Formats: sequence, C-alpha cells, structure tokens
Amino acid sequence: MDLDDTDHRLIALLRDDARMPVATLARRLQLARGTVQNRLARLEREGVIVGYTVRLKPLAVRTGVRALMTIAAEGNQATQVLHALRGNPHVTSLHMTNGRWDIVAELQTDSLSEFEQLLSSLRRLSGIASSETSILLSTQKLG
Repeated sequence: MDLDDTDHRLIALLRDDARMPVATLARRLQLARGTVQNRLARLEREGVIVGYTVRLKPLAVRTGVRALMTIAAEGNQATQVLHALRGNPHVTSLHMTNGRWDIVAELQTDSLSEFEQLLSSLRRLSGIASSETSILLSTQKLG
C-alpha cells in the first residue's frame, strides 16, 4: 500500500500519542473528523496499523532485531526523508546529525527476514543518497 503525505502525518501523530482523540487528530491535520476516521479504518484494514500500544522505557523490553541506519540525504532533502521515515512503524527513533551523515534512524523488526524487507524498502525512499546500517548485537548498561 502506498502511503501519501497525510497518511505519514497521521501515523506520526499517533506515534507521538496513540490515544489522541480523532477530533484532535482532525484538527492537527486540518481535515474533517470523518476523513480521519476513514483513513484510520483504511490503515487498519490494510495492515499498516496493526494495533495501538504503550511506549516503554528504552531497553525495558528487548525483542527482535535492532539496528542503527545512518543516512546521507540528497541535497537539501533531509526534511523530506525524515518525514517519510516518521511514518514507518519499524523506525523507533530519528536523529538529525552533522558530519558525514544527516540522519540516524533506529530500526526494530521481529525477525531478520522482516529486517531485510525493511532495509529494501527504506533504500528505495526518494531523497536518500547513501546509507549504512549496523545491527545492534548487545547493549551495555552504563553505571
């Protein structure tokens, strides 16, 4: 399913607060309440949104495959790339950086095969000049 700009914005709002009322979503998106409800129903029906959940403290629960993807954007397209990444449910955090890479994205999937599919789709995003991905093998607690 191809997601348009409004779908990405809707998903980004839900990622910030999955309990946000439809009326608030509609106001923030500057759309009619019915339009937002129809989009949510379509995203759920198509399997883009598979549920609503709580956000846990990082590393409170560790499952699946986690990785860091560093991204160099083409020209001044970093904002557009960020926008596209925000709507992806497998992107758990995004950071703007300076230096060689413009963006660092933390990725999480349930399996290596799902991770391979995710990488394939992310590499096709418009505005990405190059990227490098490293799977996180373990995380060490500080202190």
